[in-house]
Amino acid sequence: MKYEIVIGLEVHCQLATESKIFASDTNQFGSEPNTNISVITLGHPGVLPKLNKKAVEYAIRMGLACGCEINRNNYFDRKNYFYPDLPKGYQVSQDKYPICKGGEIKIRLKDGKTFKERALELHHIHLEEDAGKSVHDGSDAFTLLDYNRAGTPLVEIVSEPCMRSPEEAGAYLTEIRKIVRYLGICDGNMEEGSMRADLNISIREEGTTEFGTKVEIKNMNSIRNLQHAAEYEYKRQVALLESGGKVIQETRMFDADKGQTYSMRVKETMNDYRYFPEPDLAPLRISDEWMNEIKSKMPALPSELFEKFTKEFGILEEHAVTITDSKEMADYYLEVCKLTQNYKAASNWLTSTIRGYLNENNLEITEFSLKPSQLVEIISLVDENKISSSAAAQKLFPLMLENPSVSALKLAESNNLIQESNTDTLQALINEVLAANEAKVKEYKSGKKGLLGMFVGEVMKKSKGSADPKRTNELLMKALS
Repeated sequence: MKYEIVIGLEVHCQLATESKIFASDTNQFGSEPNTNISVITLGHPGVLPKLNKKAVEYAIRMGLACGCEINRNNYFDRKNYFYPDLPKGYQVSQDKYPICKGGEIKIRLKDGKTFKERALELHHIHLEEDAGKSVHDGSDAFTLLDYNRAGTPLVEIVSEPCMRSPEEAGAYLTEIRKIVRYLGICDGNMEEGSMRADLNISIREEGTTEFGTKVEIKNMNSIRNLQHAAEYEYKRQVALLESGGKVIQETRMFDADKGQTYSMRVKETMNDYRYFPEPDLAPLRISDEWMNEIKSKMPALPSELFEKFTKEFGILEEHAVTITDSKEMADYYLEVCKLTQNYKAASNWLTSTIRGYLNENNLEITEFSLKPSQLVEIISLVDENKISSSAAAQKLFPLMLENPSVSALKLAESNNLIQESNTDTLQALINEVLAANEAKVKEYKSGKKGLLGMFVGEVMKKSKGSADPKRTNELLMKALS
């Protein structure tokens, strides 16, 4: 029997606000434990929360980026559940009235030489507060509680059960990380926990429409681990059904070292959370004026830039995927394209020579020493046939990195990289080479056309590498005809 995997994701993104969602405590990663706290974070009796406007704005930005319907009338709810690291004993979240409804995330997976686009549906996006952090000592003797993270604003992005492979789930999570970074609402750092995902998996017989029993795998902290967990869980559930067993609804964890999931607890039902309206927070009305103001500040998103780069600029899809992987790289490329119309050459430089240099030196594009205008200088010298593309990448580029204050033309001239394209000069060199190789000339004319490369090489030697290869080829073929 063949089985189909069904995947849904709940992605939590910590919002990059200066303060927490319901208190003025500093929202900062890496502080000393229990320093970013107040009586509100600690849940002291009689304290009242106050909603962070910037957190709401960030949630709306995410909703607009995903094509969601923005709920204009918002309410918050208490989710009653025991959190040892959330002092109030409940979490303030949104239940029946999330701030964003519907929408989709567009992913691209490589299909042969092209990229196939697929829209993955969202159920909703809601706002809530994060819990604190439990720190175990390793011997299970005691647990330390750090409340710094308690009250950090979160958006939870809930998909429909619409993914059909671990690869789709990985691409979906990758795209969300790109979007929140482009929007500037979250750093997307999964290693630090500012973005994490809960993985919901079920299986069913191929060709059927009824969903199987869902298992949740909590707190996936990397895209690779998420895919490995999905692969393992699929095999586990198939083996369970094939042996006559039954999949139970439960929450599991993933052991990355062993590559296995393990049971954590039997899954709660919605009734266990005993949601009811948060009495200490007034309803929130999102006005047309505020909505229009947020829309006016929305940046170009990776999917929009992909379309622009491939359709308007005509670059390869593979290059567009690489360039739009980060907002900073896309911004750099756009600046280059303001100064040159050779968009393909610019994309080639960014995705090959420059990317290789950044990777080799563990640098980001924001740390790259050459300005867009300096890259355009190199591109222009190649376009004007003043230097060859190989000399530009292998010789001029390193020289520019070492001498960023010197122009590309001056460096090319002082290092004898300028190509000789003067017809009379090249013709004289060609005549010398042909006169010194009369036997080879006869062989060429008798049909050994592969000797052309040898003649070109000899001309390049005589010119000490300064001859324009393209013009040399043209003149040689004419002289040998």
